[in-house]
Amino acid sequence: MRRSRWAAILVTSAVVLAACGGEGGGGEAFDPLTDDPNEADAPAAPEREEVAGTDLTTHAVPLADVVFDTFDGGSVPLSAASEEQVLSLRDAIVPISEPRYVAASSVADVLEPDEPVLGYVASGDAYAYPHRILFVHEIVNDTLGGEPVLVSYCPLCNSGVVFDRRLPDGTELTFGNTSALYENDLVMYDHQTFSYWWQVPGRAIVGELSGTELEALPSTTTTWEEWAELHPDTQVLSLDQGFGIDYRPRSTDDIAAGVDAGQPPFPVDADVLDDDRLPSSAQVVGVEVGGDARAFPVTGEPDAAHDTVGGTPVVVLLQPDGGAAFRARAPDGEPLTFAVAPDGRGWTDEETGTRWDAAGRGVHGPLGGEQLEPLPSRSTFWFAYLASFPDVTVWSP
Repeated sequence: MRRSRWAAILVTSAVVLAACGGEGGGGEAFDPLTDDPNEADAPAAPEREEVAGTDLTTHAVPLADVVFDTFDGGSVPLSAASEEQVLSLRDAIVPISEPRYVAASSVADVLEPDEPVLGYVASGDAYAYPHRILFVHEIVNDTLGGEPVLVSYCPLCNSGVVFDRRLPDGTELTFGNTSALYENDLVMYDHQTFSYWWQVPGRAIVGELSGTELEALPSTTTTWEEWAELHPDTQVLSLDQGFGIDYRPRSTDDIAAGVDAGQPPFPVDADVLDDDRLPSSAQVVGVEVGGDARAFPVTGEPDAAHDTVGGTPVVVLLQPDGGAAFRARAPDGEPLTFAVAPDGRGWTDEETGTRWDAAGRGVHGPLGGEQLEPLPSRSTFWFAYLASFPDVTVWSP
């Protein structure tokens, strides 16, 4: 029996649904503790042109490979899922669409120093999204710095990515959760066209928008202690989102062990799991420039990872739990080469001797007060990045 990705949060999901008035985003209320929308003995549904508003005639991946978690240890592929199943599972994992934030001081005694957060800066204002909350909701729709953003996280890939919610033509989308997985990764849907979106690459894979990609934005996954030190005025996603949930810290260790053993909860291409360049659950910072993708492994030690990606000089300032990517040039365009500072606190560049922090800010020296240009990146398990970007190469010192 395939394991449910949400075995650890079934009770939480039920509480969320109850707090939301029992609505599952368009269908009747789905109770993951009692309902069984997976009618295993039912015949496969006939070929259809659409289901629950989603155009099935246009898709970039086989419909059978998009698999719904039915929250009872079972699953059903999109190719066989009924209208009722799709609707009942839609937003069973409830997104946050009206996020509440608090000041860092409000959670100083609640968040553990070493617990992970997904950090994002918009127009100079910093925001922190604790993994303990994202683990439960996976999706946050918001407008920050005047820009519509999607904060996304999949526990099965330990993948945190921030996207611009607009299409290339400027159309703004709002995202929900299908409760389906593709390559063991969260599949989202947009409210405007009901197209299905693969989380790590931010790519539409089913529906009229198939093949469209969202723009990834610069973000970083790090510890709460590190983020709060870098951004003492940060706003933090509140532990009270109005659902009455106790957002306790959660671990992805068991998920990682299963993936490394070749037993992910949901299907993953065999060639992806067999790739031996890195362990499947190795955490990487992925950077794409000009169609070129590079994975920078997080080793648990600070480092300055230099490379050229898509013709662009890149440095990833790696920390024990993550890192952020920057263009490896000074504001005047001159190349910079970085190394961990002798005392281990931050980095220094060889050209000017300026000390830099993990946010890419010059804190002391000739370039003090300057800001490196941040580059979009994704923090995720290696297998999920490889599945998303098959031609990826791996950085090595």
